[in-house]
Amino acid sequence: MSETYDPPKTPLDVLHEDASLIVVNKPSGLLSVPGRGEHLADCLLSRVQAAFPHALLVHRLDRDTSGVIVFAQTPHAQRHLGLQFEKRQTRKTYVARVLGRVAEKTGTVDLPLIVDWPNRPRQMVCHETGKFAVTDWRVIKLGDEETRLRLFPKTGRSHQLRVHMLALGHPILGDPFYAKGAARDYPRLMLHSEELRLKNPEGGVSMKFRAKPDF
Repeated sequence: MSETYDPPKTPLDVLHEDASLIVVNKPSGLLSVPGRGEHLADCLLSRVQAAFPHALLVHRLDRDTSGVIVFAQTPHAQRHLGLQFEKRQTRKTYVARVLGRVAEKTGTVDLPLIVDWPNRPRQMVCHETGKFAVTDWRVIKLGDEETRLRLFPKTGRSHQLRVHMLALGHPILGDPFYAKGAARDYPRLMLHSEELRLKNPEGGVSMKFRAKPDF
């Protein structure tokens, strides 16, 4: 994380609210949960709880990632939603802009990941002790020097999409951890949680939430 934390002051963007859950569109640059120290107290969880006092954490997005994230309204809903994520019953779709022209139209990255301890929070591929991690991807648009991709993570490892795209040879633009040179020189990480599909804890109805990226 960079030494200065200056989260955006944008108002809370609520996509959906019911008795079980709250879905919001998280801005890039805002922590999902508070970090260590008073200067890292401002986060999406505290902002959501200011508007919805009973809101409970279910999952997270990286500070620099924007997009759809769900919070629970009750302990029962929190457990129910947490199990859906744990059992990989949710469906997540991301949009990313990556460096270079991706040659194939679709593909899968299947590489196990582990924390790079001397350089944490960076993660790295490790075939000996890494945790199973799989990402499907599909090209949306090819440019001269970059490609827009839609990413479908099958697992939810820390920095999974960042490291998998780096391993593919196409780091995500604006990534402060994994991009180098001109590929880092962007106003934000070009990664956005575009869609989340899950089942409502009350009644099990399938629901889909979407938010367009601002890049």
